[in-house]
Amino acid sequence: MTRTVIFDSPFLLGFDDMRLLIDRVGRSHDNYPPYNVESLSPDHIRISIAVAGFTADQLRIEVRGAHLTVSATRDRAGEAPERDYLHRGIALRGFNRAFVLSDGLEITGASLAYGLLHIDLARPKPSDEVRIIPIEVVG
Repeated sequence: MTRTVIFDSPFLLGFDDMRLLIDRVGRSHDNYPPYNVESLSPDHIRISIAVAGFTADQLRIEVRGAHLTVSATRDRAGEAPERDYLHRGIALRGFNRAFVLSDGLEITGASLAYGLLHIDLARPKPSDEVRIIPIEVVG
């Protein structure tokens, strides 16, 4: 079966990596930890991730290019010995949650409150500046 990919259009230049990003995002099926993405305004987005049981020192927010990664590690040193649970429904395992950011989207801040990690993002207003590209005459 042949599938048509819109990024193969000759009018869309430089979008080769976009197909890889879409494939990568489509393959991630892990739903831990749960999260929300909400629009606070047309130019502001908030990602809220449920991180109950984690401290700010155990959480890491990293931006590399267009990739936002939130990870958590559990340091078991100094904790009480394993408990005998009758029911264990709170998963306190480490995680990596990745998001792909569009061009121009910037992280404006992050906060941890009531077991939720909030990451605020903003899209700056686009500039109306017009650039004239000089033409070099060769030969």
